Amino acid sequence: MLHGLPALMMDYQLTLTPIMKRAKTLYPNKQIITRFGDNYHHYTYADFYDGCGKLANAITKLGVQAGDRIGTFAWNSYRHQELYFAVPCMGAVVHTLNLRLPADQLTYIINHAEDKVIFVDDSLIKLLEPLADQLTTVEHYVVMCSGDTMPETSLPNAISYADLTADCSSEYEWQEIDENSAAAMCYTSGTTGNPKGALYSHRALYLHTMSLCMTDSFHLSETDRIMPVVPMFHAMAWGLVYAGTMIGADIVYPGAHMAPADLAKTIADTKVTFPAGVPTLWLGLLQELEKNPDLDVSSVRAMPVGGSAAPRAMIEAYQYKYDIEIIHAWGMTELAPVGTVSVLKSHMLDWDDKAKFDVRQTQGWAVPTVEMRIVGPDGEELPWDGETIGELQVRGPHVIREYYNDERSADSFMDGWFRTGDVCTIDSEGYMNIVDRTKDLVKSGGEWISTVELENTIMAHDDVLEAAVIAIPHPRWQERPLACVVKRQGIDSATLQTEILDLLGKHFAKWQLPNSIEFIEEVPKTSVGKFDKKVLRKEFANYQFPD
Repeated sequence: MLHGLPALMMDYQLTLTPIMKRAKTLYPNKQIITRFGDNYHHYTYADFYDGCGKLANAITKLGVQAGDRIGTFAWNSYRHQELYFAVPCMGAVVHTLNLRLPADQLTYIINHAEDKVIFVDDSLIKLLEPLADQLTTVEHYVVMCSGDTMPETSLPNAISYADLTADCSSEYEWQEIDENSAAAMCYTSGTTGNPKGALYSHRALYLHTMSLCMTDSFHLSETDRIMPVVPMFHAMAWGLVYAGTMIGADIVYPGAHMAPADLAKTIADTKVTFPAGVPTLWLGLLQELEKNPDLDVSSVRAMPVGGSAAPRAMIEAYQYKYDIEIIHAWGMTELAPVGTVSVLKSHMLDWDDKAKFDVRQTQGWAVPTVEMRIVGPDGEELPWDGETIGELQVRGPHVIREYYNDERSADSFMDGWFRTGDVCTIDSEGYMNIVDRTKDLVKSGGEWISTVELENTIMAHDDVLEAAVIAIPHPRWQERPLACVVKRQGIDSATLQTEILDLLGKHFAKWQLPNSIEFIEEVPKTSVGKFDKKVLRKEFANYQFPD
């Protein structure tokens, strides 16, 4: 065993508290803006710091102690940002609740986490009221009102945010916290079984924040005006709230206004430079911009896209039509959440556009705080050659080592690596490209077919709005792909089907092509805006391919 000299360094704890204090000290006048209806609420990082102090004193008055879980059931807003910091910086744990989950999963999550207090937007009270008698650990509900009036509610022990903090001092004595103590928690979507909890430490979130703020991640700086369109209840808004606060960027919150027209208006009104969200949001915005060419999004320099693969056609359209860089990224709740970012290396900058987009449509290379590998069915590590397909596994200081209080943890880890469930390739430059989720691959005649690659090619057709490909049981080939397509209004189905198959035929072998195309009104979405293929699989469970 090797023994070296001990490092003569300060024992400085990597917590969220210095991030919060830095924003107030260095950027007191930078803006945090929240949209409420047609109006915008403006306040500064100095106001934010004072708000965090008042909130910490208020929840202490409620009896909250170190380690207690504090739920948030809310849209993206300045109050939600205060909760992101005040709760963990006083030693408790902020637990973001997905407001789009079904009632049974939401009830399970709140009880499993043992939330003591829940902060809820007034517009969302009606979603919680029917569950209140089943929430066994919740002692108080704090209502965050959009106006001056506290709405009537049947929630027990309910108080408004304003009344809770009204008599509280903004001065709070922030204590030093162990960096390995819990700061925040999120639950995964329960696609199979109950949702699973990921519990993040202060250290993990601090290192994740530093990783996001590096130039070769998202090129973020104090000059940016960041808009997390990704919900703050989903994987901590991809860490952008913490990153924006660390570097003193302005932050814009869209509130509940997530429709494409609303997003376009918010971007134009507030001069957003960096809006972040899932591909379905930006596909919708692209369609809105095409319908209304007078909409002004010229302030936007880049848009990070994650949650699912962004169609290449969308990446190219934003670049060519609006000079907006789509930055492809990949992550998971279990990673807190960002794992890779797709940016070009310096020697690629002189490549032609096709070669550049070939790289930009991948999920990119691992951020500095994440290691990754691909493994085969027997657990053997596979080469990075851009062709060999394997299961993606990751490890690092902001990757969970187990799920919170969940016996299912063992199946998700292998030799200290987290098994992501994604199937991908990694090329010699380190760029990772997701082929599919293990559960979404089509196994036909012993060969694997990537649904993601088929979907992206279909969505490159100008008359296709959305496309999802699923596996359908087949008597001869075990499974065959079925393409579910949303077309533009007024387009002839038969003609479009022929054109889609012709387009696919240029990129795929005949045996990989969908056996059939079904035109649908809309691809169902999950609670965080991803295509919900399990709904489609259920809908087409008894589907019979035409002869």
